[in-house]
Amino acid sequence: MTLRKILEFPDHFLRQQAQAVTVFDEHLVKLVSDMTETMYDAPGIGLAAPQVGESIQLLIIDVAKLEKEQRALVMINPRLIGHEGSQVDEEGCLSVVDLTANVKRYKKVTVSYQDMAGEPHEITAEDRFAVVIQHEIDHLHGILFLDHLSMLKRTLYKKKVQKMLAEKNEEKSTEAEKK
Repeated sequence: MTLRKILEFPDHFLRQQAQAVTVFDEHLVKLVSDMTETMYDAPGIGLAAPQVGESIQLLIIDVAKLEKEQRALVMINPRLIGHEGSQVDEEGCLSVVDLTANVKRYKKVTVSYQDMAGEPHEITAEDRFAVVIQHEIDHLHGILFLDHLSMLKRTLYKKKVQKMLAEKNEEKSTEAEKK
């Protein structure tokens, strides 16, 4: 298993539409293993393949509260096939650092997906689990939870990120000059 680098906003790769998985092979098994380790190390409760630079429709979720209960759910080519109600829940994202915000999502969702062997499954999730599934499926379509926020909140966050990136670049320049 290998820890993968988690891409962060504003990386353009996060905005790409992920491709369907058609080959269920050892490369996929290795990627799932790497992503699972990366998600737990972050620590996070969900991770989509585009977040680690793989443009495929694969996500991993584990909403267990205790480490001894951890059991990652692997969803390949997930599709939202039903939904009910709405809820507002606080979200954060491993690719959108230093931001949490309330986001309106469906309260209950039904999703079809494939497992590691390509076998079809269906799951119905509610409450927090439903939120996490919707959040991760969004990643497969190039959507960040940031896109669900008001224009003002998005603009403020983008300015904050630009400032952080400028400071990082300044630090790198200073270090390079010292050498």
